[in-house]
Amino acid sequence: MTRRNTKYIFVVGGVMSGVGKGVSSSAIAKILQFRGLSVSSVKIDPYVNVDAGTMNPTEHGEVFVLDDGYECDQDMGNYERFLGTSLTRDSYMTTGSIYLKVIQDERALKYKGKCVDVVPHVPLAVIEQIKNAGKVEDVDVVIIEIGGTLGEYQNVLFLEAARILKSNQPKDVISIMVSYLPTPKKIGEMKTKPTQYAIRTMQQSGLSPDIIIGRSSVSVDQKRKEKIAFSSSLGVKDIISAPDLDSIYDIPEVFLDQKLDQTLIDKLHIPKTKLRRDNKARTAWNSFVAASKNQGQEINIAIVGKYFSTGDFVLSDAYISVIEALKYSCYHNSVKPKLHWLDSRDFEGIAGKRKLKGLQKYDGVLIPGGFGTTGIEGKISVIEYVRTKGIPYFGICYGMQLAAIEYARNACGIKDATSYEISPKAQDKVVTIMSEQEELMRKGDYGGSMRLGTYDAVVTKGTWAHKLYKSEIISERHRHRYEVNPEYTDLLQEKGLKISATSPDGLLPEIIELPKTKHPFFVAVQFHPEFKARPLDPHPVFNGFVEACKKNRK
Repeated sequence: MTRRNTKYIFVVGGVMSGVGKGVSSSAIAKILQFRGLSVSSVKIDPYVNVDAGTMNPTEHGEVFVLDDGYECDQDMGNYERFLGTSLTRDSYMTTGSIYLKVIQDERALKYKGKCVDVVPHVPLAVIEQIKNAGKVEDVDVVIIEIGGTLGEYQNVLFLEAARILKSNQPKDVISIMVSYLPTPKKIGEMKTKPTQYAIRTMQQSGLSPDIIIGRSSVSVDQKRKEKIAFSSSLGVKDIISAPDLDSIYDIPEVFLDQKLDQTLIDKLHIPKTKLRRDNKARTAWNSFVAASKNQGQEINIAIVGKYFSTGDFVLSDAYISVIEALKYSCYHNSVKPKLHWLDSRDFEGIAGKRKLKGLQKYDGVLIPGGFGTTGIEGKISVIEYVRTKGIPYFGICYGMQLAAIEYARNACGIKDATSYEISPKAQDKVVTIMSEQEELMRKGDYGGSMRLGTYDAVVTKGTWAHKLYKSEIISERHRHRYEVNPEYTDLLQEKGLKISATSPDGLLPEIIELPKTKHPFFVAVQFHPEFKARPLDPHPVFNGFVEACKKNRK
C-alpha cells in the first residue's frame, strides 16, 4: 500500500495561554475535512507528568480518556468531537512521556552505545511520535498543538522538533500562531504590540509563523491585520480574525469566510487531485450548528459536584465533556440547556437537608464523576431526594456508586452502607475496590493504574438501558478503580433496583436503574458516556435523560 505524503501543521500560542489554541486547531481540522482531506490531531503538553491522570481537575481541567485507556488533556476531547473520530495514545505526549521514552530506549540500547543528548534525541523522539500518529491514522494532515505559550522554557524542545521537521520537509510543514490582541477599556484601541513581540520570540526559536490567528473580543480590522502582516513578513490574507463567539462550533464558518482552508492548502502544497468538496459533511455540520441556535423551550439541569471553584472563579472545565454531551442531546431534543452548578457540600448537615427542597425547581439532576470524600454525604442526600420525589436523575461513575450506596441505605436497610474509598475498614462496603487496584494502591502506583479505556457490557432487554442503546452489547470508556460490590447486587435487585447492564462475565454492574413504573428516569452508569458523545452523534443515555427533563419541565 502506498503511504500518504502526510503534511504537518504546528499550532503555537502567543501572548498568553487559554485563548483557544485547542478549538482553533479543532476548527482547522474541520475545514480541511470539508475539503475532502483526512486529518488527525496531536496534543503536546509541556509538563513533566507522564500523562494527565494524576492532575487535579480544578487546576488543569478535565482528564479525557481515549479508547485505549490513555489519560489526556481535555483538548483531546475537542479534537475527537470536531473530527468525529477516536484517537490513540500516539496522538498525545508530554515532556515527561518523551523523556521517559528516550530513557527507556537508552536502557534498551536502542541508541547503540551513542551519547544520548537532549538535542537532538529528545526533539527526534517528538518527531518520531508525530509521524507515527500520522501513520497509525493514515491521514493527509496532522495538526500538532503545542501547549502553553511561546517563550516558555518548557516548549523549547517541541519548537526545536518543529524546526527540524520543517528544515527536512520544507513543503510539508507550516506553523500557525494563535495570539491574543487585547483592547484595554481605558485605551479603547486594539493593540498589536504583544503579538509583535510573540512573533519575534517565535523567530528566535528558528521558526516563523506562516499564518497568524488573532484572538480578540471583536473582529480584527484591516488596519490591525496590516500591522501584524508587516511585522511578520506575511500577507494580509495570512492574518485570520478569530473574535469571541457564542459557540466554539461557529469557528469553522468564520475561518471559511476568510478562506483559511485555501490558504492552508496553498502553503502545504497539497495537489488539487487530493481535494474534493465534501458538501455532505459540511451540510451535516451546518445543520448541527443551526440546531444549536434554533432551540425551543428551556430546561434547567442541576449538576451537583465539587470540582467547580478555583479561588474566586468557577471552573466548568472540570466537566467539559459532560457539558458538551448535554448540549448535543439538548439540540437533538430541540430544547435549550440551562445548567446550574451546585456544590454538594451545601446539602450536608441539618442546614443542607433544608436546602434539598430547592431541587424541585430543576427539571433534572446529574451527578458526574469524581474522587475523594469531600461532599459525598451531600451527594447521597441529593440522590435520595430526587429518587423519592421523581426528579429525573443521571449518575456517572461516582454518581452511580453513590446511587447504589443511597439505595442500600434507604431502601435495603443497610444504614452503614458506604464505599471503600470513603471508609476502607467499614463492614458494609457496597462499593469496593477491585483486587488488582488494591495491590497497586498498596505500592503507591496511582498513575495510569485505574480501570481505563473501552470495555464491553451486556445490556438486559426490557430495561431503560436497552431502550436507549437499542443493543444488547455496548462499548464504553471507563476511568475508575472502585466498583459496586457483587456481594450486594442480589439484595439491591430484590429491593427493586435493576442492574440493567453488566460486564460480559456478569460480575460487575455497569448500569443501574429504577423501572419506569417507579421513576420517570433514574439511570446511573459506571463508565463515562460523555467521552463518546459527538456533535453529530449525541449519546443515547444523555438523550434519554434530556428527554425525561423535557417531559418534567416545570
